[in-house]
Amino acid sequence: MAVQSPTVKRRQLSATLRQLRDECGLTSTEAAKRLEWAPSKLTRIERNEWKLPNVHDIRLLLDLYGVADQQQREALLVLARESRQRGWWADYKDVFRSNLPAFEAGASVIRTYETVLIPGLLQTPEYTAAVFRGGQVLDSAIIDRYVEARRARQQLLSREHPPSFLALIDEAALLKVVGGPKVMQDQLRHLIEMASRPNVTIQVIPNSIGAHSALTGGPFVILDFSGEPSLVYMATATDSLWLERPEEYQRYNLIFTHVSASALSPEDSTQHIAAMMDQQTR
Repeated sequence: MAVQSPTVKRRQLSATLRQLRDECGLTSTEAAKRLEWAPSKLTRIERNEWKLPNVHDIRLLLDLYGVADQQQREALLVLARESRQRGWWADYKDVFRSNLPAFEAGASVIRTYETVLIPGLLQTPEYTAAVFRGGQVLDSAIIDRYVEARRARQQLLSREHPPSFLALIDEAALLKVVGGPKVMQDQLRHLIEMASRPNVTIQVIPNSIGAHSALTGGPFVILDFSGEPSLVYMATATDSLWLERPEEYQRYNLIFTHVSASALSPEDSTQHIAAMMDQQTR
């Protein structure tokens, strides 16, 4: 059972309001004009570019769209109220530059592909700290803040009714000794421990397979939701990109499927990681 976050609920509310407008035959410009709103206001609502939905505005829209069924109206108003709640990630606005933790919280399945780093949800605190120290631009207090936020984010995988988490990790990420041998050995051991959880699947993409379909596109995350459209997330050094068109999702879903088929099985991946640990201790 997925736990819906306020962010996911706002997305659902936006999509429902857009559908109701379409069903009553109004354009967004016409609807905004009838309510004496700026067209950009309704556009932001329908694009889920709002932070705290105004319940009064929702009532006005439902009246305009002719939604008379009291049960439907109340369900949407409850959704609006619940979408105004703060998620835990709101306490880390200084750290998170995207809504990824909010969408992860509402996902039923999370799939990630990583090239040179261990996925964030699987990192040890020491590994995370070493990654941020590598940038050489953050002081120790800020690094501690990033580590704290990442540990809070990782609780997702151990909560009641956690999402299924599938990680494809390029072998290059396992070979890069981030933080030194001891930190990396502990990180590899942590991967093995996480892989033993029923909701976590880890597959290693060995160097021996050479080029594959995800090689040129960089890391990405696919988030699937119960009853809601899926999302694809990618991050660069300066920006975050969300893809939600069906054709975009299908493309990345196909890439993930192809790479998963080429990767080591979960059992062989665990053995491969254990062997790498043994080599590092010699």
